Amino acid sequence: MSAPAPWPAPFARRPVDATVTVPGSKSLTNRYLVLAALAEGPSRLRAPLHSRDSALMVAALRALGATVTEVAGDGDFGPDLEITPIPLGRGGGLGDVAIDCGLAGTVMRFVPPLAALCRGEIAFDGDPHARVRPMGAVIDALEGLGVDLSSPDGRRPTSLPFVVHGTGSVSGGHVVVDASGSSQFVSALLLAGARFDEGLHLEHVGKPVPSLDHIAMTVSVLRELGVEVNDSVPHRWIVKPGPIRAFDVRIEQDLSNAGPFLAAALATRGTVRVPNWPEHTTQVGDAWRKILPQLGAEVTLDGGTLTVRGGERIVGAELAETSELAPTVAALCALAETPSRLTGIAHLRGHETDRLAALVTEITRLGGDAEETADGLVIRPARLHGGVVHSYADHRMATAGAIWGLAVEGVEVEDIGTTSKTMPEFPQMWARMLGDGAAQREASGDVPAPNETVKAP
Repeated sequence: MSAPAPWPAPFARRPVDATVTVPGSKSLTNRYLVLAALAEGPSRLRAPLHSRDSALMVAALRALGATVTEVAGDGDFGPDLEITPIPLGRGGGLGDVAIDCGLAGTVMRFVPPLAALCRGEIAFDGDPHARVRPMGAVIDALEGLGVDLSSPDGRRPTSLPFVVHGTGSVSGGHVVVDASGSSQFVSALLLAGARFDEGLHLEHVGKPVPSLDHIAMTVSVLRELGVEVNDSVPHRWIVKPGPIRAFDVRIEQDLSNAGPFLAAALATRGTVRVPNWPEHTTQVGDAWRKILPQLGAEVTLDGGTLTVRGGERIVGAELAETSELAPTVAALCALAETPSRLTGIAHLRGHETDRLAALVTEITRLGGDAEETADGLVIRPARLHGGVVHSYADHRMATAGAIWGLAVEGVEVEDIGTTSKTMPEFPQMWARMLGDGAAQREASGDVPAPNETVKAP
């Protein structure tokens, strides 16, 4: 079957003026799903994310014996989820189970520790890109805790595919890992640690752990559910053994996925509002409030609505540790009038694709000027032109292409469908955003004068 034609990224001929609501946080949805599967009773997730990543997590938990049921909710992006936990320590074994991780880092890293708590032969595999994503720290840690793993070729596994030979329990205790490749290595073990017989004493050695905010999110969620976690010593986490409280929680919208829509305000010199922005959150995406002003935007949070207004121009900046926000930040930097330097993001080479290499390649493909550094990117001003942006099966590369398309005519995105990883309706949401402003009015022939402000209907 031939690949679908590239998606023509809409070009904004007038400033965008839109109000946008995005689906639930992937990071929170999949953490709560894992904890619901380990809880002491049934739990409910309200307004969770429904995407490929969350569907893969649900399928994995069902394979391990959890019951996940869709029930009517009051959100705009699909039903709520009710979860009956995995029957740990009860009943017979699972037998042979196969888990498809797709390209979801949370599935390939968070689920193996759960599998070790079950009885059965649980095989893990995923998309071709998943087989090259770092997994060594999780495998090393599980083996250090006495869990038996094997590879289909008979060798010791270092990445997907592998099999977890679950015995129904994990002794737990002290384990040392090098989690410099991904914060998910730490979160994966913390999420299951309370169900280990002796709890968990996790120690990181090596280069600094990236995306510490994601670990802080994990610790916060665990404490919320009654799990005792001591993270008072840097690079060490102690989880006491004990029950995980059942819960009923509403998932915050994904602030990282709000990024491309907020970026549209800068790319078009327009205005984008996101209602229901949390005043306090553990999500990495809250950093947009600090990042976007450095790129020339005016950002306000008033009455729970975050409003971003683009300035007369996009300016470059020196930004450190932008984590998963980096592709969107880099997309804006490629449109800036002054140079930018992004640092502290070397770990992005191990994400869905090597994001640093991919960003340099695609910025250059469109006529831009970018280069890799040891731990980030340097992006210099250059006039971009149209062309096909390759997505590399990476949702954030695809949305970067959409941002460029707003400011540069003739941009197309290969495999826009990869955005279904975290935003299944991204193309439709993008079109609605433009439809709220001048794009729809221009299409109908009702084009405002150059200095007229376009208001959302």
